[in-house]
Amino acid sequence: MFDDCELHDWWLILVDIQRIIDVEHSSNPAVPVTAAAGVPQLQYEGFEPSAYEPSDPYAELDKAHSTDNLDSGTLHAPIFDIGRVQYDFPALLIACVVSSDMLAMGFSSNFLVLIELSHADQVIKIRIPRKPTEMTLYKLFMDPSGRHIVITSIQGENWYLYRSWKEPRRLKGLKMIIESIAWNRPALLSASHSTSTREILIGARNGTIYEAVLDAEEDFFKSQERYLQAVFSLPERHPITGIKFEFFPPTDPKKALVIATTASRIYQFVGAPDRRSDDGGRVFSVLFNAYRETVPKILELPGNLQRSELRFYTPNSDQGISLPKTMAWMTGPGIYHGVLNFESKSEDFIDAAELLPYPSLVPKTDPEIPHSIALTEFHYILLYQDRIAGICCLDDQVKYEESLPLRPGEQVRGVTSDPVRKTYWIYTDQSLFELVVGNEDRDVWKIYLEKQQFETALNFAKTASQRDHVLSAQADAYFSDGRYFQAAQCYAQCSNTFEEVSLKFLDAGERDALRSYLISRLERTRKRDLAQRTMLATWLVEFYLSKCNELDDIVASESVSDDVDNLRAEQIILEDDLRQFFDTYKVCGDIRMSIGPDRWKILQHNLDQNTTYELIQSHGRTDMYLYYANAISDYGRVLEHWILEENWLKAIEVISRQSDLELYYRFGPVLMRRVPKETVDSWLRQPSLDPSRLIPSILQLQHTPRDPLTPNQAIRYLNHLVFEQHSTSPTVHNLLITFHVSPSSPSVSDASIDDGPLLRFLQIAPCDPVTGKPYYDLDYALRLCKNSGRTQPCVHIYSKMGLWENSVDMALEKGDLELAKINADMPEEDKPLRKKLWLKIARYVVQDKKDIKTAMRFLENTDLLKIEDILPFFPDFVVIDDFKEEIAHALEGYSNHIETLKSEMNEATQTAESIKQDIVALKNRFVTIDGGEQCSVREYLPAPALRKIIALQNKLTVTKATSNGQPIVSPGQLDGFNPSHQSRTLLSANFGTTPNPLQNSPRAANLLGRGVLTAGDRLRELVVPDALAALITTPAWIPGMGGGGQRPVTGVDSGEKTEKLREKLEDVLASSCPLCESVIAGLDTPFVKDGEVDTTWAL
Repeated sequence: MFDDCELHDWWLILVDIQRIIDVEHSSNPAVPVTAAAGVPQLQYEGFEPSAYEPSDPYAELDKAHSTDNLDSGTLHAPIFDIGRVQYDFPALLIACVVSSDMLAMGFSSNFLVLIELSHADQVIKIRIPRKPTEMTLYKLFMDPSGRHIVITSIQGENWYLYRSWKEPRRLKGLKMIIESIAWNRPALLSASHSTSTREILIGARNGTIYEAVLDAEEDFFKSQERYLQAVFSLPERHPITGIKFEFFPPTDPKKALVIATTASRIYQFVGAPDRRSDDGGRVFSVLFNAYRETVPKILELPGNLQRSELRFYTPNSDQGISLPKTMAWMTGPGIYHGVLNFESKSEDFIDAAELLPYPSLVPKTDPEIPHSIALTEFHYILLYQDRIAGICCLDDQVKYEESLPLRPGEQVRGVTSDPVRKTYWIYTDQSLFELVVGNEDRDVWKIYLEKQQFETALNFAKTASQRDHVLSAQADAYFSDGRYFQAAQCYAQCSNTFEEVSLKFLDAGERDALRSYLISRLERTRKRDLAQRTMLATWLVEFYLSKCNELDDIVASESVSDDVDNLRAEQIILEDDLRQFFDTYKVCGDIRMSIGPDRWKILQHNLDQNTTYELIQSHGRTDMYLYYANAISDYGRVLEHWILEENWLKAIEVISRQSDLELYYRFGPVLMRRVPKETVDSWLRQPSLDPSRLIPSILQLQHTPRDPLTPNQAIRYLNHLVFEQHSTSPTVHNLLITFHVSPSSPSVSDASIDDGPLLRFLQIAPCDPVTGKPYYDLDYALRLCKNSGRTQPCVHIYSKMGLWENSVDMALEKGDLELAKINADMPEEDKPLRKKLWLKIARYVVQDKKDIKTAMRFLENTDLLKIEDILPFFPDFVVIDDFKEEIAHALEGYSNHIETLKSEMNEATQTAESIKQDIVALKNRFVTIDGGEQCSVREYLPAPALRKIIALQNKLTVTKATSNGQPIVSPGQLDGFNPSHQSRTLLSANFGTTPNPLQNSPRAANLLGRGVLTAGDRLRELVVPDALAALITTPAWIPGMGGGGQRPVTGVDSGEKTEKLREKLEDVLASSCPLCESVIAGLDTPFVKDGEVDTTWAL
């Protein structure tokens, strides 16, 4: 296809061609429109006929009627085709009727043959119980549903046959020769299981019209003719050869039309029916009673023909509510035909009635009267003695003629049709033929085209060529009549060459109609023909713009005219059309074009943007320039326009309603400099913006003078990023600090700078959850604050960095004592550092400020410093009067503290002496346990050699050495112990120096016994009172309390030996607790030993 440069060149060529055409035709206005004479017949690619888009309403019709979908056999198929039915007649055929695919034939042998055409192999033969010599069959009548058959004879004897009956039944009440019957078609087609015929009209040979009701339901007291009544008799008493009635309107029948014919007359009766009950009968009495004194509508066509037939054609005849459309009456002079108009206000319901004379099928011979006729949608079927003919209803021309393949001596009887299934049958006395309606509407479009009924002709055109022929003729007719817009629409759909049509309209000076033609042609040009679509669309834009400028000039020149309002209204409509054109043809959908192997290019635009912009600007249409740019979403051009116009609010409105983020970055600097608040508002409405790409725009406000009373919009947006969008970019945080540090206005002095916003940000700025540090660069922030002389922010940053000494020094350097105090208390966990910081502040107060009173008050603010800590900072020669009271209070405090320490030392000395005495007394504490005492846990007496006593906070327990598999006391530990001893002695703090009972009096022995008992009680309370209650017994040497009269061994040697054994026993027993150690040592011992059966664990 073409790139942008090529499209632009094509457009320039097209404009040049148009200018040449305009000049030539303006200089020769009288040149006739004969394109074929001076212009060669060229075929341009892209403007071929039948190139409809899927959305075109003609596309489906063209697809259905194209020659690709119709084979040549279908296009040239005959209108009708005749074929013989293969059936051997048992006798001569007299009558034949067809309805709802049910065929009934009556033979001269008084036999009826019924064939259901959907099951043609099933033939039903029914005999009429009359001999041929007694009754001669005349006619058969079948209702539209195919269930009821009436048989009439020349003798006036009539029979009735219902579909399910095996033989007919005689109608004794109907003694007449029936010529015609009018059935109640809506009632019979709607009631599929009814046995009643409902009301019917019978035309008899005696010229009388009867109303009757037949019912096939069995009733012993009733005959089949439930109702029979003569309702009207013709004056001339001629046979009624045809009769028909219809109720209308079909949805709410309020009137009835009855048409009856004789051989030379046709009657029309109109009136309201009497009643419409399910039983039927007595419906037409009132209608015909009205004509007893008045004459009905009568048309007489005199002739020598004694027979006639009345035929009707009903569209959608299988529906009961449908009404007949056309009628045909075979008479002597010809075929009287017309269109039934049930909305007629007069008594004549036959419109466009005409008499068609019979044609002369054989040249140079008189016309022949047919034996019978039938009526199709477009043709009259005429049956002659040896041939059949079809005359078109539209132009009265013979369109079909074919000879009948008759046998020698064979005579034609008539033609009958199925009013429901639209099938046609020709019968003779020996054969039955089916007339197949094939391509009946083959040439209908030509007939309507000759009559200039173009829309109807289009409906019957089957191929694209036929449609093109009709449209071309229609366009020429419209152009000749001066209906240029209609002609333009038709020319756009036909194959007339593009240049021919264009020159026609240019010669006629109808540029508006040409514009309509171009629009229609553009709609039908294929989307893949991008170059053609682009040239057409661009030419249309030129037409629109030229017309708009023309109307502007006319309105300006006729400002005082009365037609100005109309011109302005036309101008508004035209501009709206141009805007609609831009909206419709800015793109044509995604059309892929191959530009290489597996490579595709997307083609979208019908209009080349650069060419369209230049075209609009050349006409000075700024409004259309902006509308087109908005239509194709070229918001960059719209923004450029409004920025050049310095209409900043319009620019903000445009940039806010589009979604291209690049435009925010491109136009952000200029908008931020001019309208910062509105610009930031637009940024806040677009959360997907990249803040890093907006930094150049934000920096526009860094050195821009502004009102100090208005908020800084850069800070506003950056705060939104940090606290609303939770931006963690160090650049954003550093930039926010930069704007906080920068002065709001050059006229603001350093003394009036408010550190509050900056301090608030430094305090609440989010921090990295991993490192705990803020996202901004502390060094950068510190450098900015130092350069700007921001003391408090510097101090805060130092504290953030953990440089407490620097923060205090900075505060003191700037003379901010309160800030220094606050920072001195911040390292709460580092008390020495806090004291150091407070000493810095104290040195500053004493040495730099030289304010002794303030220094004294300063000590009240902290509990870390005392008077002696700051005394070294005082000058060598200073008057003590200023802090005399403080020194006195300090000395008193020291004195009290010294007294407190002395008291605590005395208490500690006394406590140590008491502990020493307790230790000495502890060596003399003992308890005596009887050797026969049992264990308080196991309740058995262990071996005397393997006993031990453990004094803990639990019970006193005697344990076997091998109770848990681990020896509690090893044999080496028991060396030196005599297992024959009956008792063991332990130290007890409750035993004092007791005199030997053997050396003193019995009173002393009693005292010793009481002491032993008291010691036992004390041991029971303090050590293991429950377990050793029975073990602590009186010594054997106490009279009346021991177990024998043995005396203890005395002497120095035995005392020393006893003392050593006692110490050794204490070391062994006190080395470990068997209740704890044995449990730990036996952790790997199983509860159930090998070979031991234990069922206590069973579930």
